[in-house]
Amino acid sequence: MAHVVTSKCNHCKFTDCVEVCPVACFYELDNQLVIHPEDCIDCTACVAECPVEAIYAEGDVPADFQAGVEFNASEARRIKDSGHDAIVKKKDPLPTAAQRKAELGY
Repeated sequence: MAHVVTSKCNHCKFTDCVEVCPVACFYELDNQLVIHPEDCIDCTACVAECPVEAIYAEGDVPADFQAGVEFNASEARRIKDSGHDAIVKKKDPLPTAAQRKAELGY
């Protein structure tokens, strides 16, 4: 079972998680990250690194974020299949990250 980046990441895009991933399964969208479901080895290393707790094991995704499970998988596949590399180095979060983090209560 893979891990999923939920929409909590949207408008944040903290990338602390990518540096601890041993298999490079994170891909970057304009507003958030996604995890490739076939590449994720379910190691859980990324979960504790996310400042907004946006990453869940697929079976543990809260009901409010279930729509994101398929979005995460399809977008990760689309990006990888288009020839883009996984993101493996930490980058600056989006300019809206601090505000989004506060809105989420973190």
